[in-house]
Amino acid sequence: MQYRSIGSLVILVCIAVAFAGCTGTTGSSGTAAPGSSSTGGIPASQDNLAPSPTDALPGQNAVTVDVGEKDYLGTIPVIFQGGMGQIHVKKIDVTVYRADGQTRTASIGNKKGDMAELEGTKQTDRVVVYISFDNGDRMKTNDVLSPYRTRM
Repeated sequence: MQYRSIGSLVILVCIAVAFAGCTGTTGSSGTAAPGSSSTGGIPASQDNLAPSPTDALPGQNAVTVDVGEKDYLGTIPVIFQGGMGQIHVKKIDVTVYRADGQTRTASIGNKKGDMAELEGTKQTDRVVVYISFDNGDRMKTNDVLSPYRTRM
């Protein structure tokens, strides 16, 4: 009697899983049509405006890069502030993902006070900073949205 109830329970679970659709694949080929993305029809340029987590720098590589406030033309200043790990910095790459879908990139020197000014828009843009170190590590230290401030 007990074997029948366990068998019936197994059959019910299998039927429930089959009806839930958890047993098959979605059938997606992994490619998207131009102007679309895997986020349900949002244009690909909108994907670039969502910040993602940054890397935590170990103590021996601790440095600071500041992303400044946009000016009235939409220009975004990015300044290297140095730090304990400044001696290990090889390269600093900055990318601005603009609200209009374009990107702008620049490199900053590895001396304290070195800066780059990137052309943004008069909307909210995304700024991403990657630092390359002499040990071969490349870490993302900043990933922020830079809004355009209007008069109040």
